[in-house]
Amino acid sequence: MTELPPPPRKKSGFRTALEFTGIPPSWLDKRPRLPSRNWLIFLSVTQSLIAYYAYDRHQSRKIRQGYVDRVKHLAEEALPPLDFPRTVTVYSAKWPGDDDWDRGSRYFRKYVKPIFVAAAIDYTVIVGKRHGDLATRVANDVKSERRVALGLDPPSLSVPSLSDKGTTEAKRRRVHEGGTVIVGRPAFKEYVAGLRRGWTEPLERVDPDELLARDLEEDGHFDEPGVSPDPSSSFLSSSSSSDELADAEPLPTRSRLPPSSSPPGLYSPLPTPFRPPSPSRSTQTRDPGVDLVPLMLWEFFNERHKVRAGAEAAYKLVSRATRPFERPDLDFDASAEGYYKSSTGAIPKDVEKARAEYYKALPEKLTTARALARGEREPTKLEIEAPPPTEVELRAERLKKETRWRADERGWEIVRPDTPAAWDDRWEGALEVFADLPAVRWE
Repeated sequence: MTELPPPPRKKSGFRTALEFTGIPPSWLDKRPRLPSRNWLIFLSVTQSLIAYYAYDRHQSRKIRQGYVDRVKHLAEEALPPLDFPRTVTVYSAKWPGDDDWDRGSRYFRKYVKPIFVAAAIDYTVIVGKRHGDLATRVANDVKSERRVALGLDPPSLSVPSLSDKGTTEAKRRRVHEGGTVIVGRPAFKEYVAGLRRGWTEPLERVDPDELLARDLEEDGHFDEPGVSPDPSSSFLSSSSSSDELADAEPLPTRSRLPPSSSPPGLYSPLPTPFRPPSPSRSTQTRDPGVDLVPLMLWEFFNERHKVRAGAEAAYKLVSRATRPFERPDLDFDASAEGYYKSSTGAIPKDVEKARAEYYKALPEKLTTARALARGEREPTKLEIEAPPPTEVELRAERLKKETRWRADERGWEIVRPDTPAAWDDRWEGALEVFADLPAVRWE
């Protein structure tokens, strides 16, 4: 006996309505099932990462807002009519091996600036684009203040008013009272190196380009073959001149500085929340492709630690709690030098290689420039379309290149890991650092 097929299932009104919308019936007949094992693993890991990321960013906003609430009352305090708000100077320098020279200042703007804005504190950001730029800037600023204090230069008047002298003194006082923020270990080493140069080097005004040009005239690269140089054109080297004109003025102490020019509070670099083991004082660099990728992933999902570090740093400065700067503070965040790229150790060799290649090609360029200038031969068709540099242009090009090469060499000597931070025993009692305060927990 033939078995009859089962009667069709009675369709519900909802299914019938869906079929009339044009949805294929095969889609409606499918029954849901659990995803496969691999899909379950993928969805679990993805959702966990998304949840942890959302939690981290929520805590970051909570921590930042907590510190903002603690300092925002300062913005409501009224200032005298002729007074200026508290001003902070922020120093940042290029990180060795990193082409992004502005990374430190962006760190400040993201993690420290919101607290300063809430407390109505002005700030000035000074960034060193190349190694040594920040040290030179600090040294020149200190020398300028020394010249003004000694009466060698008049004070700069940037805000004209009925009382220029009083306005300038009030603004200068607020700048010194504000403090100094130093972002990163390289900026810290350049700052103290510039501070030492500013208080120990002579005060006479010199043109570094002129001194370098005089020094370069003696190396013979632009001398013509068979022509003896004029001995009367020789100059003293800058090193001997500095020794003869060395200034014996003592370094600043509280007893020697006037009240209006007290030394600014020195703020230690921002701490790194995740610290590697302390390296030895010898040059130790790691391959960022091996060691820094896990750290970068950890920092991406732990933004709240950097937010807390920046907020606590700003809160210490706003609170004005200071202590004397001590010699052990020079090693602050020294462990960060262990994360310099391994290629940074070749910076001096790279400079020497570039210098050797330039001077190897220089004689041919000089011969062409002099032959064309004296009319010894006619220019070629290619030289007519693209005229070669003249001797004057070659001298200017060489001066520019040597200025950069020598600045890079001096700057690297300051920030290299095996170079300790500059110190002078006469700084004892003259510098202060913002003291640590009890951390505020918002989680």
